Amino acid sequence: MSGKRRAAACTALALLLGLTTLTAHATEETRQQINAAERDKAHTQEQLDQTEENLDKLNQQKDSLQNTLSTLNTELSQVSSNLSDLEAKIDAKEAEIDEMNRNIEQVQEELAEAIQLKDNHYETMKKQIKFMYEKSDYLYLELFFSAGSVSDFINKNEYIEQLSAYQHKVLQEYKDAQAKMEAKEAELQQDMEQLEADKKELDDYRIQVVAEQNRVSGLVSQTSQSINATSGQISEAEAAALAYEQQIKEQEENLTALRAKLAEEIRMAQLAAQSSWRDISEVSFAEGDRYLLANLIYCEAGGESFAGQVAVGSVVINRVLSSVYPDTVTGVIYQGSQFSPVASGRLALALAEGRATASCYQAADEVMKGTTNVGNCVYFRTPVDGITPKYTIGGHIFY
Repeated sequence: MSGKRRAAACTALALLLGLTTLTAHATEETRQQINAAERDKAHTQEQLDQTEENLDKLNQQKDSLQNTLSTLNTELSQVSSNLSDLEAKIDAKEAEIDEMNRNIEQVQEELAEAIQLKDNHYETMKKQIKFMYEKSDYLYLELFFSAGSVSDFINKNEYIEQLSAYQHKVLQEYKDAQAKMEAKEAELQQDMEQLEADKKELDDYRIQVVAEQNRVSGLVSQTSQSINATSGQISEAEAAALAYEQQIKEQEENLTALRAKLAEEIRMAQLAAQSSWRDISEVSFAEGDRYLLANLIYCEAGGESFAGQVAVGSVVINRVLSSVYPDTVTGVIYQGSQFSPVASGRLALALAEGRATASCYQAADEVMKGTTNVGNCVYFRTPVDGITPKYTIGGHIFY
């Protein structure tokens, strides 16, 4: 084998090993992203499971409160019925009290009459007693001596007997009046005591009404408030569950995308192992490539040193030289999901306003001549754990 062929073989082997290494790094990064995404999804699933468990408990609590409220409403209906009975008793008792007041008024009037009658009989009896005490002996003697005959005496004796009977009658009427008065007094006392008892019973009925209303109404109000609070918690839990479900869906979509990316990187690794590389002299740059490349360098490394700008430009040209990637600057830069300024619109804005600086143009000129300060690296990004870069320039690592 000639020296030139051996040199070419060594160069091809070095390129193959370099591509295999850089693709392995990229694949490992994607695997780490998948592992992190799966952990995030598992954590979100745990949160969803806990939220759904809490939601089940809240629904059970709400059902229990609804049953309690239903029982209370039934009890409230019974209380309403009891209140109707109590109100009927109150009305009846008020009517009894009114009747008792009228009876008391009548008994008081009858008592006054009995007292007056008793007093009248008492005065009459006093006069009779005084008369008998002062005149009885003289009267009997006068009647005896003034009698002209036996029949006259008998007649006068009958008068005396009648007078005595009248006195007994007056005495009995006084006793009856006294007894009637005492009976009326006793009746009045009994009526007054019954009136007080009725009033107390009426007050008890009214207290029962208020107590029943307050007790059941308070329980109903408290239970209704608990139901409202639980319903609010259920709504919050349902909203949280929906949010977790949406988050899981997004995480699954992200995992799907990462797995697809991993598969693509593995495919690219396989292709890179079999790919060929062109020399810079074989590339025909189109009009506008310099402008496009300089503005991409501006977007990706405008704040970096000149070396950092050359490194970013080198990655683009390395891809142009590799058979795995598009063979034009435009094709490489606009290849799907490769350079973030393309997706974000920053590159379009930079192109529209011509933001590339003089150093960005100088870096583009250098790499389009074949200059590279990152070897054959076709990836760059900000530093991240899990990737061992071949080069670190400024704020980027290259692999």
